[in-house]
Amino acid sequence: MNEITGSASGSMPEWEKRFRAPRVGLPEWAEDAPERSLFVSNVTGTYELYAWDRVTGSRRQVTDRPNGTTEGALSRDGAWVWWFSDTDGDEFGVWMKQPFGGGEDIPAAPGLAPSYPAGLALGVGGLAVIGRSTDDEGTSVHVVPPSGDPYLIYRHEESGGVGDLSEDGTLVVIEHTEHGDAMHSALRVVRVADGSTVAELDDTDGGSRELGLDCLGFAPIPGDPRLLVGHQRADRWLPMIWDTSTGEETDLGIDLPGDVHAEWYPDGSALLVVHDFHARSEMFRYDLAARELTRLDTPAGSVGGASARPDGSVEFLWSSAELPPAVRSTTGAVVLEAPGLRAPDSVPVEDVWVDGPGGRIHALVQRPAGGGSGPWPTVFEIHGGPTWHDSDAFAAGPAAWLDHGFAVVRVNYRGSTGYGRQWTDALKHRVGLIELEDIGAVREWAVGSGLADPQRLVLTGGSWGGYLTLLGLGTQPEAWTVGIAAVPVADYPTAYADEMEALKALDRTFFGGSPEEVPERYEASSPLTYVEQVKAPVYISAGMNDPRCPIRQIDNYVERLRALDKPHEVYRYDAGHGSLVVEERIKQVRLELAFALRHAGS
Repeated sequence: MNEITGSASGSMPEWEKRFRAPRVGLPEWAEDAPERSLFVSNVTGTYELYAWDRVTGSRRQVTDRPNGTTEGALSRDGAWVWWFSDTDGDEFGVWMKQPFGGGEDIPAAPGLAPSYPAGLALGVGGLAVIGRSTDDEGTSVHVVPPSGDPYLIYRHEESGGVGDLSEDGTLVVIEHTEHGDAMHSALRVVRVADGSTVAELDDTDGGSRELGLDCLGFAPIPGDPRLLVGHQRADRWLPMIWDTSTGEETDLGIDLPGDVHAEWYPDGSALLVVHDFHARSEMFRYDLAARELTRLDTPAGSVGGASARPDGSVEFLWSSAELPPAVRSTTGAVVLEAPGLRAPDSVPVEDVWVDGPGGRIHALVQRPAGGGSGPWPTVFEIHGGPTWHDSDAFAAGPAAWLDHGFAVVRVNYRGSTGYGRQWTDALKHRVGLIELEDIGAVREWAVGSGLADPQRLVLTGGSWGGYLTLLGLGTQPEAWTVGIAAVPVADYPTAYADEMEALKALDRTFFGGSPEEVPERYEASSPLTYVEQVKAPVYISAGMNDPRCPIRQIDNYVERLRALDKPHEVYRYDAGHGSLVVEERIKQVRLELAFALRHAGS
């Protein structure tokens, strides 16, 4: 195999169709005007925001920017669409707003300087609370009243953000990490009027107890101070209800083995529960009065988001590794579809469990269609995050590798979510090296089982996956034939110096300090440290405006590859941490496929 499928004949290959096929995201609806919705779509070839009037059926493109827009929200009354305006994907900017029916974009919070976003909550009567993050000021929270100037109610040097506004607009939750542990937030409820504290909830003690809390939303009843909270007290994420006026905590007794996310039904009588376990999702309705959990009909696969509607139905974004995403309803209807080309199906995923140094490792495996028993050239596609996980969900990238005769292996290494708190929190101090131990164990299984050809192994990933790719090429040089890293960390100390403040806080948590405080840990975990040991050809793509994995540290790594005369290619593009433009993404995948086929194809 020495060409990219379909390109020679001039016909559109299946892998390109999966990227080009128009997609729609899960619609968000206005709390006080549920017939008005906002969703994201790539129907024009760039991901942008769209307003949808469910009464008339009309859909209108709200934003139109060269590098796309995905961050937006509806005001409670549905009158305004808020959207975040940055510059070419640099994530640094201001909130704008536009009338739902169309019109001029205007600044949503005049007087607030540009920043990185740190949460947004929109309340009754046009009230807004905006979280901001800057290198100089840390995290700040401002109230934007319906009339008058914005005013400050919170500021701290550590990372944090806005959680939710109470139904009556008098209280707001701030998720903060003032204790210095950016992996585990605490909650503070303050008065919108003046920022004075009403209640605190903190599951960290600065020592052995490091548990996180997550704001899941105030009860949707005016004057109700109850807050739905996610907690980690049972080695996984579970919901509870916290009365912020009395401090009473109510355990819900939900006995499910995986992570449980929940949100209120609009009338406050029940919770919509999404359960993630071993890379798959299912949904439930939890009746608060009866304390009863009822399973909702959920196909096998993954739920990418769900929302309970006022009529009691649930809308959810669903897909599997085999079947493309769709916005469905528990009524049985397809809620929203994009016109035009439908993404071709791919192949189902298999579960593999491998014994590793930190416990059993879950990997998802896909074999090329058409039969055969291998060994195949095999791609280890490593997820980003790192606090994330690969799931039985549709992904155009892995499907492209499968179309070209590669098997695909995705590893939920230590640090991944969905396998218990200890698995996620194992990522400390030996950053990167821990994950690669797990990836290495699954590699040994893949070769030993006959799945993977040891002479044709591609290590690839984006963001944290790109970081692990470069680190793996240097620390496991005999293991990999090709490395393909997208928007990676390549030189950790320099990345720390240039990245956004919230990521600096996360790195200090991972490493136990800054590069000045624990230089040996950063050096041990930096791909640049091991660049001389790299043997495989390296392909790197990078966004010129990326605030997460900045370009200077990638240039440092590339310069060392060049000086050492290591085989490599670099592609730089004018965007941030990835591209929202379909043609740009296809170009990147085409380049990655061509590089891999040259060095590891049959």
